[in-house]
Amino acid sequence: MTKGSDNLVEVNELKVHFPIHRGMLKKQVGAVRAVDGVSFKLRRGETLGLVGESGSGKSTTGLAILRLLEATGGEVLFRNKNLLMANQTEMREMRRHMQMVFQDPYSSLNPRMTVGSIIIEPLNVHKIGTSAERRERTKELMHLVGLNPNFINRYPH
Repeated sequence: MTKGSDNLVEVNELKVHFPIHRGMLKKQVGAVRAVDGVSFKLRRGETLGLVGESGSGKSTTGLAILRLLEATGGEVLFRNKNLLMANQTEMREMRRHMQMVFQDPYSSLNPRMTVGSIIIEPLNVHKIGTSAERRERTKELMHLVGLNPNFINRYPH
């Protein structure tokens, strides 16, 4: 990707292989190629949906891009920075600007957490604003997506 490019994300030949070990010495005898050579570019303002059969590597691809699962090979550029080379501090900062939306909201939402707790969690993790500002921002976000802010203490179900 060149400087000044419109690309926000560029994934080149991303690979995620899981080793298969056998025997008493746990010798590697093969690998499951969960993701093998995925490439795409995403420009600012675009949305990308990964579609495929169950087990085709959609979630693994997303997790590897966010470095929640380590890639075996390839390159992931976000704002011209190779995420696969970033340290933990750099990744924490980058994740403030990235997200993955899972297909099944019921398995994505913790049924023991209130709607407000789920929404405020990333603000807490990234230490954005004061406690009062986080709570106010949570109400604003709920209103923005059409949820009644009075439901802040209700559960997802």
